[in-house]
Amino acid sequence: MGVNDASHKIISDLLEQRTGQQLTESRRWRVSTALAGLFREFGIDNVEQLACLLERPGEHHLATKVVEALLNNETYFFRDHVYFTTLANQVLPDLARKRQGTKKLSIWSAGCSTGQEALSIAMLFCEQPGRWQDWHIDIVGTDVSGKAISTAKSGCYTQFEIQRGISVAQMLNFFTETPRGWQASDRICSMTRFQQQSILDFPPLPGRFDLVLCRNVLLYFDPDTRRMAFDRLAGATAPDGYLMLGAGETVVGQTDRFESSEWGSSIYRPASIIARVGDPPKVVAGR
Repeated sequence: MGVNDASHKIISDLLEQRTGQQLTESRRWRVSTALAGLFREFGIDNVEQLACLLERPGEHHLATKVVEALLNNETYFFRDHVYFTTLANQVLPDLARKRQGTKKLSIWSAGCSTGQEALSIAMLFCEQPGRWQDWHIDIVGTDVSGKAISTAKSGCYTQFEIQRGISVAQMLNFFTETPRGWQASDRICSMTRFQQQSILDFPPLPGRFDLVLCRNVLLYFDPDTRRMAFDRLAGATAPDGYLMLGAGETVVGQTDRFESSEWGSSIYRPASIIARVGDPPKVVAGR
């Protein structure tokens, strides 16, 4: 089913206004497929009818449903496993040395989707108990999708979801099979908390994070919105902390707020030459 230009603009404008994401021409094909379930739920015949309904006053509930359906919540445990190996063996040990005095680490998973990324990081800490004994680990996951955050807060995953990215040993060690699905254990849930929030808003508390992960989110922003997002990420990252992007993302030519780190592609540090003017005045207690 094709999507005419007028209908595409109404729907793409809605998505950009709510999330900052662009529904580019290359993604137009997703519209009908992504909205098929919503058509059945509301008895809508086609995209043109939906666009007309969205133009009527008072259709906030329908508009929210459309945005949720169009968001790409694709994720899985330890996605791009090599980067988690770098976190476990290089980045986190470096942060452990820097924070030895306080034994506190704050991590932000921005665009966390249904929570697997945040829980993957929690598993890294549990798998190195000697190094992290007596540490306070706070992992905050945020996403613009209320539906995704609801799943993340539940910590419960289907058989399909639980098999993506983790070994059988990890599955049995960190999850329990229940009638509702595979439930994450208190060992990893106690380190994580989730809230619905756009990456374009000011960063969530506690403010300055030792590590920020923002992977495969910036791809959907136009250049100006991407620069704004980088400013938000820079305001959230401790001066000696790190930012991890997705495999297809880079700071090169996008922002001067970050620079490459010694840990290879996709891991960056705040640029030391940049005066951090305008950052939100939020500081982690004891930092």
